[in-house]
Formats: sequence, C-alpha cells, structure tokens
Amino acid sequence: MSTSDVIHPSSTAEAPLTLGEPPARTLGFRDALGLWGNLGISLLLPVAAVFVVLPDRPLAVTLGAVVVGAVIGALLLGAAAGIGAREGVPAMVLLRGLLGRHASWLPTALNLVQCIGWATFEIVIIAEAASRVLDAPRWPFVLLAGVLATAMALRPLGVVRVLSRYAVWAALAAIVYLYVEVLREPLPDLATGNATSFWTATDIVIALPISWFPLAADYTRHVRSGRSAATGAALGYGLATVAMFTLGVLALAAYGSAGLDVVDALLAVPLGALAVLVLVVVELDEAFANLYSTAVSAQNVVARIDRRVAAVVVGTVATLLALSFDIAAYEPFLFLIGAVFVPLIGVFLIAYALRTRAWDTSDTAPARLSLLLPWLAGFVAYQLTLPTYFGGPGAGWTTWWTDRQLDLGIDPANGWSASLVSLAVAAVLTTLLVLPARLRARRTAA
Repeated sequence: MSTSDVIHPSSTAEAPLTLGEPPARTLGFRDALGLWGNLGISLLLPVAAVFVVLPDRPLAVTLGAVVVGAVIGALLLGAAAGIGAREGVPAMVLLRGLLGRHASWLPTALNLVQCIGWATFEIVIIAEAASRVLDAPRWPFVLLAGVLATAMALRPLGVVRVLSRYAVWAALAAIVYLYVEVLREPLPDLATGNATSFWTATDIVIALPISWFPLAADYTRHVRSGRSAATGAALGYGLATVAMFTLGVLALAAYGSAGLDVVDALLAVPLGALAVLVLVVVELDEAFANLYSTAVSAQNVVARIDRRVAAVVVGTVATLLALSFDIAAYEPFLFLIGAVFVPLIGVFLIAYALRTRAWDTSDTAPARLSLLLPWLAGFVAYQLTLPTYFGGPGAGWTTWWTDRQLDLGIDPANGWSASLVSLAVAAVLTTLLVLPARLRARRTAA
C-alpha cells in the first residue's frame, strides 16, 4: 500500500464489521454536512410541531422557541460529533473514557432501547405518510420500509456518500416547494397547541438533536477532522431542525391541522403528494441510522458481533413493532430522551474538557462510578422541573414526580427549561468532581 493510500483512503471503504477493526477515515466536511442535514430532514419534526406550538401567543414566539432549541441542541450535538472524530471510536465506546468499560454498559443499554424506539417511529412515519400519499393500506409500507432501512444499514458509509451528494438536494427541493405553497396561505396565530411555556416548547426541539448524541460518533469516527465533524453536524442538523419544525408550525397555522394530520395538510397543496413522497423516501436514512447504531452500540458489550447480523435482527424487531405502534406515545418518549441524555452529554463534555490524560476507550478503561452521580442528579433535576407525562398504566410515574415537586415547593407549572436546568446541574457537579484532579495535575506539571 502506498503512502497516498494511507492518507487518502479509498472512497469505497466501508465501516468495520467488528469493534476490533479500525474505522475508515473517508468522510470530509461535505459528507458530514450532507449526512446530518439529511438526518435532520425528517417528517417526524413537522408531525411533532404541535408539541411546540404556544397557543394564543404570537406565531413569532413559537418560531423563536424553535430557533433557540435548535441552536442549543445543535451546538451540543456538534461538540459530541467533533470528539467522536478526534477519538475515532463509536459513541458508546467513547463513553468508556467517561465511566469505564463496564459502567459504560448502562448508557449502552439505554441507547439500544432508544435506537430501536426511534427506528420504529421512523418506519411508522414512513408507512403512514406513504399510505396517505398513495391511498393504500399501511402494513405493506411498514414491511418495505423495514427491509430497505435494514439493507441500507449493511453498507453505512456508501449510504452516507449517496445521502450527502444526491439525496439532500432532492429533499431540499421538496422542502422549498412546500414552503412556497404553505406561505401562500394566510397565517393566523394558533389557538391550540401542546406547549405550556416558551421553554417547554424549546425542550421538545432540543430533544431531537440530543437524541443523536449517543449515536453521533458512530458516523463521525469516519470523518477526517474533528472540526469538519463538529461544524458539519451542528450546521447540518441545526438548520434542518429549524426548517422542518418551522414548516410544521406554518402548516398548522395555514391549514389548522394537528399531529399526523399535518401530512394531510401538506398533501393538499398542488403537487404536495410528490413533494411528500420525496420526503418519505429520504426518511429512510433516519431508520437506517438507528438500525446501524443499534448494531454498533451492541459491540461495546460484545466486540466480536458482526454489525451486519445485528442490524438484520434489530431491523426485524423494529419492523414488527411498527406494525402495531401507537404514535400517541411520541411526546413522552421525546421528553424521556431529554431527561436521560441531556445530563449525560453535560457530564461527558465537561469531563472531556477537563481531562488530565488521554481519553481511555480501551477494554481496560477503569471505572469512574462517581460520574454516575451528576448524571443521576441531572436526570432528577429534569423530572423535578418537568416530569415526563405518561397516561394509562404509566401515570404513576408522573404522579410520583409531581408529588415530589409539591414536597419541595416547586410549581408544576413553573415554565422552566428542564433541559437547561438538567444540563446545568450535571455540568456543575461534574466540574466539582473533576476540576480538583485537573488542578493537581497542573501543579505537578509546574
């Protein structure tokens, strides 16, 4: 192999099959920007727009919450993506440097659950939208979406190159067209929506980029520089988040629809069916990404697992779940993701910034169980600020946390940002735990 081959790997190189193989560094800034832009262009965001609408408030306030949430979430995602590129390991392996090898299995287990959940959500949205566009039963599209997403997960880097060079332009054309048609309609202020305050609306938007934090390094480990990975992820996903949430909010204002009915509203515009069908096809990348990351995350526990076999198994499970999935569980699922992963990213970023030695992601990475405490404290702070709401059998969870709010004198309608409170608690406690070691190392070096 020549020196040029080492510096400029083949553009056809693929992701390693097991954890023991090194990543192919074949992606640049354009690839990172295109990948994360595509991942942010999702029909889930317009569907979720009803959860960020502030009823009886000027439309500009809701749009402001979308922008603020997207900026906060994208910056956090970009920071994690950049670290993943610098360290060159998958996301869950990256957490070995934070918690130790065996303790990293805890976030790995949680990530496996969320990845399967998100893959299921994506397949449901794809099938539901396709069935409405083509006026056909939903179940065949569930099966088709599951098969295609699983096939894409078998060759992830090849898919990334196609997304960044071709699919993103088709998606942008569809979005621009839908914007033009929606903006032709009158846009009155909305009288109905699910957000209770500016900051609860912001929390929903933050949850989308944050949900990718435990997956980001699975892709950015293949990017040649940390700066390209960080900038591409933050810009690509941040701009797409603003565009898609805003499209959903405007559609709600223009057509007075809600939830999945937003899809029907978009179908009502001239040639809307064609534009939505393009977005349905592009939506496959989110399902593929979650299936691939589920397989890669499992390798943090058993390094010898072939990611292709794992992807097929997970794809089958997600497809079966999608056949009977209830979209009504979507909002609490988003909040619960924020409650778990917002404080974790706070702990991770502070610990990485204050590290005193190389970030140890080896099989012998020592346990740092003390850092579970700020993560747990951040989770508790999130629930005490805004308990995750569950109806039916899960209502006891919400009731218990609401009772604790009252015990502590916290107004259940406080209107604070649970994400920012949780992030601040986790970051401050992590600083108190890690900073003394950093100061001792500086004194020793001096």
